[in-house]
Amino acid sequence: MKILRLFFLFFVVLKASSQTPLRRSESFFGLHFDFHAGLKDTLIGKTLTDKMIDSLLKKVKPDFIQVDCKGHPGVTSYPTKVGHKPKHFEKDILKLFREVTRRNGVALYVHYSGVWDDEAAKNHPQWARVGADGKADSQKISFWGAYSDSLLIPQLKEISDYGIDGVWVDGDCWATNPDYSPKAIEEFRNTTGIQEIPRKKTDPNYDKWLEFHRVAFRRYVRKYTDALHAYNPKFQVASNWSFSAMMPEKVDINVDFLSGDTEPLNGANQSGFQARCLAPQGKPWDLMSWSFGYGWEDQVKSPKNAAQLSQEAAQVISMGGGYQAYWTQNHDGSLPTYAYGTMADLAKFCRQRQPFCQNTKPVPQVAILYSNEGYKSEITTVYNTGDRKLEPMIGVLNALLYSQFSTEILQEHHLKGHTREYPLIVIPEWKTINTDLHKELIEYVQQGGNLLVIGAQTVKMFESQLGVRLNPTTQVIPNWGFGNLLTGTKATFQPFEPLPSTQTFGQWFSQGDTRYNEGPIASIASFGKGKIGAIYFNLGEQHFKRETYIGRDFLRQMAHQLFQPKITVSGSKFVNVALNQKNGTLYANLINMAGNHANKAIHASDDIPPLSNLKVMVKSSQRPQKVVLQPENKPLDFAYKNGEVVFIISKLNIHSIVEIKL
Repeated sequence: MKILRLFFLFFVVLKASSQTPLRRSESFFGLHFDFHAGLKDTLIGKTLTDKMIDSLLKKVKPDFIQVDCKGHPGVTSYPTKVGHKPKHFEKDILKLFREVTRRNGVALYVHYSGVWDDEAAKNHPQWARVGADGKADSQKISFWGAYSDSLLIPQLKEISDYGIDGVWVDGDCWATNPDYSPKAIEEFRNTTGIQEIPRKKTDPNYDKWLEFHRVAFRRYVRKYTDALHAYNPKFQVASNWSFSAMMPEKVDINVDFLSGDTEPLNGANQSGFQARCLAPQGKPWDLMSWSFGYGWEDQVKSPKNAAQLSQEAAQVISMGGGYQAYWTQNHDGSLPTYAYGTMADLAKFCRQRQPFCQNTKPVPQVAILYSNEGYKSEITTVYNTGDRKLEPMIGVLNALLYSQFSTEILQEHHLKGHTREYPLIVIPEWKTINTDLHKELIEYVQQGGNLLVIGAQTVKMFESQLGVRLNPTTQVIPNWGFGNLLTGTKATFQPFEPLPSTQTFGQWFSQGDTRYNEGPIASIASFGKGKIGAIYFNLGEQHFKRETYIGRDFLRQMAHQLFQPKITVSGSKFVNVALNQKNGTLYANLINMAGNHANKAIHASDDIPPLSNLKVMVKSSQRPQKVVLQPENKPLDFAYKNGEVVFIISKLNIHSIVEIKL
């Protein structure tokens, strides 16, 4: 018996050691750790042990982990032979992480800071970008220097030699700023013919200056990605936040996956937005939550519990992507063992939903246009780093999601040629959109589509189709509402006069009383075989700044005037819906968004009240074989009549998926 037991243990160990880690395209749940080592961190490895890593992997069972190797200070947490490192190491933690993850069949990636490298800029000032004031940047590198050839690529090849599976390059697109170095200026002049170098947004050709840097950034990422693939074809590369909401461009670099880390506060709503920007890009993708609330001013970390993180995870996995969460390593490279239980509970939540979420695709319902051209016309930096230009779009998205519309965010290159797939397209307060897409949208409505245009500037692009006459000037309105409802605002409004047969909605009021009605704020008109609606003030901007149930319900009313969605949910306004499909099966994701997550004064919360007695109706041309609530695996009683499947969800805790098998 003892021999048999030893043989069995030997077999288990042999099997575990022979497991092949999943590639990122196959992965669903992971963990991220980093600590941004500094030159004074001379005890790295002191308390990190094989057992500490092994117990994490056995308890949580992630598909991958990401660990520190070089953060923004530009100092490695492993004994590099290429770059800058502390004077002393207790042990090589990168080697230890690789040994233990390999034994457990878990993929290992590293966190590596790219454009942002303090030590490289300090020790090689000729590598640093130059600011508009002519001074060398103390943190950010230049794309026209020797940094990538002399440090970044050699160092990542060194990391690849450890047997690491890939790299998550941080501090990249979002750390990029215009570079006024002589080489950058010379190339700009040679490629554009423009001799006067713009210094600020109001200068002539500043938009061309920014676009020049976007091209240079993509060239930089392409260079290191291709070099690493040539060196080791199995090595996987992602540039954090590239081709995301911060960088809304078509993927034209052979990165292996897309990824980003959401802000630490209001993570559930943020995840809903960011996931919808990554999902359509055609690459494997995942999104990371910070496991702690964190204020940038006071820099206090408040650990979140598994329930709060699960609410954030639900927004990500419901869009078909992978999910990871971030914990900091201690400055000796050791792991936060106190949080292993939270990690395991979060992993369990995600794993239970994996069969019903991974690699699903949205059923086209509502598409919000993310205009690349509109974004570039507004932004004052190379890529968006919190300049608030996306707030109107986020405000519209939130109003739609909390009205239970299954909603996607599509850039111009996603929407072109696919407009007819969507029963409703929404344009949220962009001042300009692509000319070809504009023509396609007009044809889309003529052929039977439904378009909703929002914003005092945006409506001007569709004046001849809206069935109205626009007044010459805009104005700021103090109050607006519909029915007997009224709310205050400071919104820019485009006055209009409806033509015959154009239907109007809502009102604006000159005083805070419904007796002072000054005219309508929205319209819907037939155009060809379809309908085109408009809201003539900046609803999204207002809803982001000062969310009200009136703003939410008015947008809901306007959307329902234009189309009847495939799925409706009644019983709570806290439900977000994502309707997906895979292999002929419908998956209706219901996410409970109740709780205090949207209050940025609350860093960590333990109370997500469940929702009860939700009535769900799903349009279907045939009666389903069965309807099952997942991951509970609970068959639901349902009625099927007049092309609708109707059932009740008695209790929704955080996230359930209704599996509708046709």
